[in-house]
Amino acid sequence: MKETHRHFLLHKPHGYLSQFVYEKKRHKKLLGELYNFPKGTMAIGRLDEDSEGLLLLTTDGMMSEKVRSKTVEKEYYAQVDGLISQEAIEQLKQGVEIGFKGIRYTTKKCEAHIVTELPKYIGEGRRIRNERHGPTSWISVTVTEGKFRQVRKMTAAVGFPTLRLIRIRVGTLSLQLKAGQVIEVDNFDTLSF
Repeated sequence: MKETHRHFLLHKPHGYLSQFVYEKKRHKKLLGELYNFPKGTMAIGRLDEDSEGLLLLTTDGMMSEKVRSKTVEKEYYAQVDGLISQEAIEQLKQGVEIGFKGIRYTTKKCEAHIVTELPKYIGEGRRIRNERHGPTSWISVTVTEGKFRQVRKMTAAVGFPTLRLIRIRVGTLSLQLKAGQVIEVDNFDTLSF
């Protein structure tokens, strides 16, 4: 009999680790606190503790490998410090040099543009800072690779550090959930591999 796997979409809130077990002493908020996931569930890719947005979870290790492949697009909305210039957007699109595991790495070409209106599901989020610290702007960055904290490093490399980061799309699956909301889906077949 073929094993039946289960698949989930989650809007990971800020402040949660993309894992179910944390071995260190300090208490951290884990995914299992948001929903009663079945044994063997794993997050596909990660969003760091400070990041939010669409997280796919599955009990199928093979599915995890497919989604993390270099062909599946991941789109992020980043709130950056300052009013980003079109020149900086063009630099992001062409690829920028970032540090990764102690070496310099040039990111692959990607899609990037300024975002003028945010979808409602993004919500207020946590307060980053108040207006007296200067303006901020929002951009969209779509990558097919996922080095550690890559989008944050990319925006910093062009002079506009990320203040808030939200993954809004993985392949053809878009974030439509409120923060902390989980839905179970039959499969991730609508993803284009």
